[in-house]
Amino acid sequence: MSYIPFPDLSPELFSVTLFGLTLSLRWYALAYIVGILIGWRLVTRALAAPRLWRGTPPMTAEQVETLLTAVVLGVILGGRLGFVLFDQPGYYLTNPLHILRVWEGGMSFHGGFLGVVVAAVIFCRREGMPMLAVADLLAMATPPALFLGRVANFVNAELWGRPTQLPWGVAFPGEAAQACAGASGICARHPSQLYEAALEGLLLGLVLLWLVWRRGWLQRPGAVAGLFLAGYGLARFAVEFVRQPDPQFITPGNPLGLAWQAGGYGLTMGQILSVPMIVIGAALMARALRRR
Repeated sequence: MSYIPFPDLSPELFSVTLFGLTLSLRWYALAYIVGILIGWRLVTRALAAPRLWRGTPPMTAEQVETLLTAVVLGVILGGRLGFVLFDQPGYYLTNPLHILRVWEGGMSFHGGFLGVVVAAVIFCRREGMPMLAVADLLAMATPPALFLGRVANFVNAELWGRPTQLPWGVAFPGEAAQACAGASGICARHPSQLYEAALEGLLLGLVLLWLVWRRGWLQRPGAVAGLFLAGYGLARFAVEFVRQPDPQFITPGNPLGLAWQAGGYGLTMGQILSVPMIVIGAALMARALRRR
């Protein structure tokens, strides 16, 4: 079987022990930090370019910093609560104190997205900002963080794909190898993290930047946000066909880990949560492009 061995990568960038206390910086945390900084820079540059707007830009640089704080809180709280409610509600219902153990992992993109929506709505109402214009800026700024986050998932050897015999399959270590190793003792899987990095982060991000800076889409409030929602939803829906579902969904009678089945067809939890994003995003974009 042809496959790519998983590279010798550590989840930690560095680790230091001082006075018996170990401090470490993980690639995943660094991805969040750098992604947020890149997004902040994209927003401030767009606000400083009058030609991108029809009239006055919707906010000042000082207000962007306030919005950034709200977005960070929305990502952390929404991502954690989304994982609890969407992925393992039964476990956390019986172990509610474990919800606070964020260092053990467990974040949901869809939950983090809802957290950002709530934070942005509260910010816009308090500051008197146009919600669609703010949503467009957030949509333009999000793909770099998605790209870096998915690459960090690959470095952490987590959220891997289903088994494959394709030549670019990756032999992930640990649980990924134990779950499907055959007679050879090797299990190659789709590098679904890199698929998502390429589609949700790189491709979608470049398209959005081109439409903003070359086609003036910020002058059509809601168009950029709508395309982001629909584009992310479609990319995630497609990758879910080769992404390994969370273990709590896999049973002897449901080896594909489908969260919904009917008539021989089914959807994973990621696909179910992506469908509303596709529908809402397409409707929002169509509405924005139809308006004069």
